[in-house]
Amino acid sequence: MNTFKVYAGMDPRLPISAVGEHARRVEALGYDGLHIAETVHDPFLVSMAALQATEKLVVRTSVALALVRSPMAVAYTAWDLAALSGGRFQLGLGTQIRQHIERRFGMAFDNPVGRLRDHIGAVKACWRAFDGIEKLNFESKNYSLTLLTPNFTPDALPDDVARPSIWMGGVNASLLRAAGELADGFVTHPTNSHPRYLAELCRPGLEAGAKAVGRRLEDIEIVTGTQWILEGDVSALADRREHNRRLLAFLYSTPAYERTLELFGWKDLAGVLRSIIRENKWDELRDHVNDEVLDTLVPQATYDELPRVAREWFSGLCDGLLIAPPPDPKNDALLAPAIAELQGR
Repeated sequence: MNTFKVYAGMDPRLPISAVGEHARRVEALGYDGLHIAETVHDPFLVSMAALQATEKLVVRTSVALALVRSPMAVAYTAWDLAALSGGRFQLGLGTQIRQHIERRFGMAFDNPVGRLRDHIGAVKACWRAFDGIEKLNFESKNYSLTLLTPNFTPDALPDDVARPSIWMGGVNASLLRAAGELADGFVTHPTNSHPRYLAELCRPGLEAGAKAVGRRLEDIEIVTGTQWILEGDVSALADRREHNRRLLAFLYSTPAYERTLELFGWKDLAGVLRSIIRENKWDELRDHVNDEVLDTLVPQATYDELPRVAREWFSGLCDGLLIAPPPDPKNDALLAPAIAELQGR
């Protein structure tokens, strides 16, 4: 029977002061880890709050934006979080899309996958220098890091503390290949997590990158970030369907996220959604994601059905699942045994 690691997400607008309570709840539910997105808070500050509040939970940025940060600054922060938590921090990095990098952060977006490759290479070089394995001497098209004096070198991590692993997230072929070459794990985007995307695009892309550098696909942990429509009973599922319908409509208005729509012959839907946004008719978005699209792309289950449905959708395609904690904590008692069953406990 297929087993999975199970990861939780978090409301991106949750106040920093409430992160610890959320992380403790996730740990009590039996999750393997917590994903921290980058939206309105610094993901590393959120990660620190979650790590300090828990004892066993893995905390992973999913994903922090590499192109807006110095590789050395990221290397310091990830090193400190690993030391703080006894090795429970994992570093997920991604590119975001052009509009946000250029217009929200004011940074360059030329050759984003190439920049991300160089950024990850530079971070790894910093860590090797921190551990005393080699002198810092990283040269690439986008970064040159050649100075690290003893005064600015952090202490090596103890042997029994896991070094931060590198995770990537994204959608397109060039990024999948890069992840196959460089990453310890890969998290799929909510819009591109369908079994067809995993089988036809994601896994082949990762495997091609892995083979190019003498690795295997099995060396990369794949976590599917699919949306779920979940509730305690069938009668409550309708409201959750409408929540997911609105979210899916918004996400698929982004050109970078069209790959799964293309697989099903629904590419025109993305154009329709973009035109609605250009006309500032946000309330009309949901009307264009019909039941066929929603039922095809988003798995639906009550909590007791979750393990069966998850295996029907994802067996043999991924190693981990992203499943949000119940909006109402009264359903925690229903989700906890489902998590344990998925993990094979």
